[in-house]
Amino acid sequence: MITYDEPSGIHGVMASFENADALVAAAGKAREAGYGRMDAYSPFPVEGLSDALDLAPSRMPMIVLGGALTGTISGIIMQYWMEVIDYPKNVGGRPLWSWPAFVPAVYELTILLGSFAAVLGMIALNGLPQPYHPVFNVPQFRTASRDGFFLCIEAEDPNFDHARTRSFLETLNPIGVYDVER
Repeated sequence: MITYDEPSGIHGVMASFENADALVAAAGKAREAGYGRMDAYSPFPVEGLSDALDLAPSRMPMIVLGGALTGTISGIIMQYWMEVIDYPKNVGGRPLWSWPAFVPAVYELTILLGSFAAVLGMIALNGLPQPYHPVFNVPQFRTASRDGFFLCIEAEDPNFDHARTRSFLETLNPIGVYDVER
């Protein structure tokens, strides 16, 4: 039997707020109340929101560094192989391996692979492409890309109880509180 306290097919409970400051304050209060599985949506990056949500540091810098180092190392190895091992040419008694001549190509390959790593890492870490998400089922969420600020506490959270979570969100002075169905 399905009761209102434990609705099936619920992704979570979402509240909308007037501005970014109210969203950051609500996220902080939700974190203090013990909620860990939550997400915030806003039309622009909000200063302090990642701290309020207690998000882990981004892995993007390490991904980009890995791509850039791969470009640097592969550029050096590629040119060394071509100029010293595969097809050595002694022009005017100069050394076969003269690193200053290879700097521009190594630099360009570093930038190229670093930028590819940034784009592909961003796509992978953001879970894109994602043509559907349960929050799209809430009609008020259409304003999230213009002027809406939303906080969604997910049902997978260990402290999630539908009625208690809904009443908690209502105490944060939101514009509205909505059930997010799967």
